[in-house]
This record gives sequence, structure tokens and C-alpha cells, in this order.
Amino acid sequence: MKNIQKQSSLRVVIAGGGTGGHVIPALAIGRELRDKHGADIRYIGTARGLETKLVPAAGFPLELVRSGQLKNVSLGTRLRTAFYLPMGVLHCVTYLRSFRPHVVVGVGGYASGPAMMAALLLRIPTLAYEPNAVPGMTNRWIGRRVNAAAVNFAGTTKYFRNAEVTGVPVRPEIFELAPRPPDAPPRLLVTAGSQGAKILNETLPVVAPDLLKYVDGLTIMHQAGPRHVESTKAAYHASGADPARWSVVAFLDDMPAEYAAADVVLARSGSTVAELCAAGKPSLLVPFAGAADDHQRHNAEVLVNAGAAEMLLQRDVNPASLFEALAGMFLNAEYRATMSANARALARPGALERIAAMVLALAAGDLRGSLRTKEKG
Repeated sequence: MKNIQKQSSLRVVIAGGGTGGHVIPALAIGRELRDKHGADIRYIGTARGLETKLVPAAGFPLELVRSGQLKNVSLGTRLRTAFYLPMGVLHCVTYLRSFRPHVVVGVGGYASGPAMMAALLLRIPTLAYEPNAVPGMTNRWIGRRVNAAAVNFAGTTKYFRNAEVTGVPVRPEIFELAPRPPDAPPRLLVTAGSQGAKILNETLPVVAPDLLKYVDGLTIMHQAGPRHVESTKAAYHASGADPARWSVVAFLDDMPAEYAAADVVLARSGSTVAELCAAGKPSLLVPFAGAADDHQRHNAEVLVNAGAAEMLLQRDVNPASLFEALAGMFLNAEYRATMSANARALARPGALERIAAMVLALAAGDLRGSLRTKEKG
């Protein structure tokens, strides 16, 4: 393979965003390529996503294009998106011709479609990043057209050409958590992404008094999201749950520490599932019912089928079902230990390094040779 790694002229565009599940790994990939391989990294996003805040804050240039949703939206929104899409592709064609990247990486989200289409038209090498068990609309459409794909689940490889199961970029310290001390008081961690989950914010406070009585010494750390933190606190207070045994916060600033302190995690099943596996944490997953293509349910099913998690569909969440599931997990230490081992078996450390290696191989025009070398090693 050519020595692209040592060339400071390596240019890469990373396209997509919207939610933290897209933007955070996109930034991790960009930092890896910039800091370890001297790459010039540019991002393409839309004005409506988290990338408008996080990408400039990380010190990267951001190009904005107009795009939108095509699924689970009104006819008017679909028509606007259909109008903006070709304009977005033309915008990206102009931008890519100017910057002349060696590789375009699509991470999903609104801007990924126009940018990847433009790259395909210009015959620029493309890499699709797909963290979910079932790809979204954009990655399904371009899956057989891209040069390569980095995916999180083995079953996802069928949607792409030259797919490698790299895993999802997860902070190294999450893989390195010390085991929970056997005499530590039990702890439940509730997390549902940056915005929290309404169903959990409303239901768990109702369950909390009985759960705290049933599980001796249990404490609860509940991340509710900024819009719902006060109402969730009020619900806990109204339930009569002992205030000394629960905490409600808008954000969790130190996720490695929170995972380390938890015996069971109650969570959604987006990109969080990769962290749960890396941390080796037993979990009760409640997939977001409105997720595109029901991808959160498919993600949860992978963990459930591996014996690493339990799943409770959102429509089935009520105080009785939530109490039964959580109490059963806390009162069976052997079951939790088995779930933990099964979760760790799904974890894939070194994802960033493997994704970066794929980008470098594409830039050098030697992807197939790179993949053959990895398989032999």
C-alpha cells in the first residue's frame, strides 16, 4: 500500500449528521485521521443538526447543504426534500471539485445522501459508516455503489460492497472498566441519549418506590434530558421515592464513570448498544418506536439474541412490566454475570483504527489488498 499515512496532503470529507449518534462518531473518525495521519478533514452537514455546534467547536470546517427527510414525514416535507435533494447534490459536486478529497465518508443523516451521491458521480472513493443493524434509507440506496463500508454488526454486511465489521468508535476507557466490587450497593443507570426518553421519564418514577423497597440498597441515576429534567424530578418527588436514593440529571458528563458504577442499564438502543457491549453491562433496552426503519429494535434484537440484554418494546412499557423486568435482573446475580460476558463478546475494540485504515486504503487505491492482509493477520 502506498505510504498515504505519512502524507500531510491527505484530504477527507465526512458527510452526515443530525443526531449525536451520527455526529459523535463522525468527529471521532475525523480526529483519528487528523491527529494520527495528518489529514485535512472537512465536514458536510445541514443547518438543522448537532453538527452546527459540535463540528466547529472541534475545530473543523463545516459546509452546509439543504436536505431533509423522506420517510415518516408529511407529503409537504417529502416534496420539499425532493426539491432540495438535486440542489444539494449539485452543491456537493461543486464543493468536492473545489476541495478534491481523496475519500468521502458518509456517516448517515440528512447531508450524507447528497454528498455520497456527488462523490459517486465524481468517482471519488467512498466509505459508508453504518452503526445500526439495519441501514437507513441513504445507506441502503448507496450500499452496493460505495467502495467500502464499516459496520457494527455482522448481519449488516449484506447491504454493502466490501463491508468490514469494524464496530463503533467507543472511548477506550469504557473497555477498561474495573469489575463491580461484590459488596457495592446495587445501582441502576437510566440513559436515553442527549434528549432523554419521555416513556422512561414518566414510568420509572412510578416504579421507583417499589423497586427501591424490593432491591435492598438500590440507588438510581436517571438522565432525563434538558427539557424534562425538572418534570422528571417532580415525578420522583410525587411518587414518594426516597430522595437519598435517586438522582435526576439533564446530562451525564462522565459516561465511563457512570457505566463503572452501574449494575444494570435501562436505555434506548441506538448507538448506546456499542458502549453497553464495551462496558459489559447487562441492560434492559426500550427501542425508540419512532426510529427510522425501526433500527433501534433491530439493534436491540442483536443483543437479546446473544443473551446480552432484555428488550421491552415501547408499547409494552408500563409500571408493572418495567418493575418485573428490572427486579428480575437485580435479583439474579448469576444471570447478570452471564449477560455481562455475552455483551463483552459482542464488543469490538479498535474500531477507530480499523475505520481509519479503510480510509487510508481507499485513498491509496488498495482496499482489497488491505482487507486481505487484515484477514490473514
